[in-house]
Amino acid sequence: MRSTRRGLPAALLALTVLLTACGTGGRSASGATSRITIAGSDYLGGAPLYTATENGQWAAHHLTPSLQSFATGRDALNAVLGGQSQYAVVGDLPAVSAILADRKIKILAALSGHTDWRLLTTASAGVTDFTALKGKRIGLPEGTNVQYALHGMLTGAGLKPGDVTLVNLAPNQVTSSLARGDIDAGLTFPSFYDATRKALGTSYRELRYSGYTYRTLLITAPGTSTATSTAVLRTLTAATKTMAKNPAAARKAVVAQAEGALEPAFADAHYTSYDYRITLDEPLLKLLLAEGAWAKSAQRLPGTPDRATFSEHIDRTPLTAADPAAVTLH
Repeated sequence: MRSTRRGLPAALLALTVLLTACGTGGRSASGATSRITIAGSDYLGGAPLYTATENGQWAAHHLTPSLQSFATGRDALNAVLGGQSQYAVVGDLPAVSAILADRKIKILAALSGHTDWRLLTTASAGVTDFTALKGKRIGLPEGTNVQYALHGMLTGAGLKPGDVTLVNLAPNQVTSSLARGDIDAGLTFPSFYDATRKALGTSYRELRYSGYTYRTLLITAPGTSTATSTAVLRTLTAATKTMAKNPAAARKAVVAQAEGALEPAFADAHYTSYDYRITLDEPLLKLLLAEGAWAKSAQRLPGTPDRATFSEHIDRTPLTAADPAAVTLH
């Protein structure tokens, strides 16, 4: 079952996919299954979620899912913080920002990694490399992972944040802003890459960046039933194994679950840019530390971006129970 929440309050800022559990998790004392609500926006990043749903894999762990869609991980995160959902599928940066703002969340696992970032621009903008961004107007959804990707692009080019002008746009506004010439370059989610190329035609230009591996995370609120979280992670782990055996079927499953929000051609073209593994590993913690240092400065957040802070917000117990070999973070 799928429903899409619209007209969200301004406090929720944008969109993504949320997971709300309506039961205590796993099989109840009466033997019934637990209903969970699952929210997310990056269909490919959250592919294990959609594969499990399309293939009916939740039932094996006594869970019944209902999916809702949001546009960015910030909305899913806010749904957890506001008590509207028990779980959320989010990018790493929203989780980092929440932790440094002393919001009460727990990271349960990374679901996938992604490295195919693209700076979108036009022939007339004259942005032929990242150093040419100096003095340019760059449109992006601020506070999302694409802003951290831009940080890497600028740093690698020897530029500072003050060398560019940021224009805060919704993910689906970047294409039209480029077409009108309101911005010189833009960063948005991968689902808009092909649409931008098509809209701009012969004037389309792009610069690729692979210096940042984005991680899609499963988070929850403190106090969530360990049994529920373990059942969710067992389901997603099983779905990831299914995907590895038949990637073509996995792509079709994600497209089917997207219900028109994802074109088959996009899934075919971009699926391989994601690394699907359910993990809690040292590279994840190192990424959180690096993003934390950046977020502390860029967003002026009060928390301390050190190992102790982030370790406190990682719950290893459910994934250890679901798949002990997946937890290599100490």
